[in-house]
Amino acid sequence: MPKLDDLLQRLRTEGGSDLHLAAGLAPRMRCHGELRVVEDWPTLTDDELRGLLREIATERHWAIYTESSDADFAYGLAGVARFRANYFVQENGAAAVFRIIPEKIVPLEDLALPAAVETLAQLEHGLVLVTGPTGSGKSTTLAAILDRMNRSHAKHVVTIEDPIEFVHANKQCVFSHREVGCHTEGFSPALRAAIRQDADVILVGEMRDQETISLALTAAEMGLLVFGTLHTNNACKTIDRIIDVFSAEERAQVRLSLSESLVAVVSQLLLPTADGKGRIAVNEILLRTPGLPNVIREGNTPMLHSIIQSGRSQGMQAMDDALFALAQAGRILPQDAYMKATEKARFEPLVPKD
Repeated sequence: MPKLDDLLQRLRTEGGSDLHLAAGLAPRMRCHGELRVVEDWPTLTDDELRGLLREIATERHWAIYTESSDADFAYGLAGVARFRANYFVQENGAAAVFRIIPEKIVPLEDLALPAAVETLAQLEHGLVLVTGPTGSGKSTTLAAILDRMNRSHAKHVVTIEDPIEFVHANKQCVFSHREVGCHTEGFSPALRAAIRQDADVILVGEMRDQETISLALTAAEMGLLVFGTLHTNNACKTIDRIIDVFSAEERAQVRLSLSESLVAVVSQLLLPTADGKGRIAVNEILLRTPGLPNVIREGNTPMLHSIIQSGRSQGMQAMDDALFALAQAGRILPQDAYMKATEKARFEPLVPKD
C-alpha cells in the first residue's frame, strides 16, 4: 500500500478537508479551516516527498509533473474517499495539496442552503454561476444541485472538469463525465463538443479564459442549462469579471449575451461555526428579474445590490445580510463575519471589545 494512503486515511478519519505536503516541512492537515501539523510524521526531504508522490501518480501525470512542475488529477482510495491532487514545486522542492472529495454526494436538503438554491435544479436553460474562493464548497453545492436534478428529471448532463470530482450514478439523468487532459484536450473543445452531444445540462468546472466563457454564453443562449464556477466573492464582481475578460470592442456584445442568458449567481463563503466544530456555508444569491438584463447591458453593476434587496421575497440575499444574520443568531463568530463583510461598520457593534 502506498505510504501516502496512511495520511489520506487520517485526513478522512480526523475530519480534515486538505492535506498539505512540502519539502522541508512536516505534513499539515486543514481541519475546520485551521492548518495543523500531523502528529508522528517527520519533516520530509525533497527526495522523500517525491517518492511518496510518485507512488500514487500515473505514468502520464508524473511525466506532466516532471516536465512542467505542475499536475492535477484525482486519486481514489477504496472505502475512504476520492481526492483532488495538485502537485507543484516550491522554493524547497516538491509540494502537493490533496483535497478530499466525499464519495457520497451530500443531498441539498442536508446542506442547509437557502431554499432559492434548491430551485436551480428545476431550471431548463440559462447560465448559473456558483462563485467563491478556493475551498468555499462550490463543488459540493453544484454536486448537490445536480444530484437533485438526477433524482427528478430525465436529462443528459455533461460535466467538464479538471479533474473529475464528484461522480454521479445515472438515476433519472444520464451523466457524461469528461476530464480535461484524459477525455478532452481542454474546457473549450469539450464545451464545443457538448453542444453537439444532445446535452441538456453542462457543468463547466472552471470558466478560466475568454474562449470558455464565450462558449458557455453561447450554449446558454442556445437553450442549454449551463453551470459554471468563478473565483469571485459576490454577484457584482462576478459580472464585472466576465465582462473584463473580453476586449473593449467585444464588451457591448458580451453584455448583451450575458443579459440574455444569466439566470442566477450564487456566491459562497465557508466559515467556521461558532463552536469551532464545523463549517457553515454563507451565500449571496442573485436571481433573474425583469430588471436584471437592463442593468447588465448598461454596465450598472452597483444597481445589483438594489435588485437583491428588492428580491428578498423571491429568496435573494446579499452576502453582508447573510453574514449579519448568522452572527446575530450565534452560528458564526462576529469577528469572522466582520472580516468577510463589505460594510464593516455595520458589524462593529457585534464584535466584543477587548
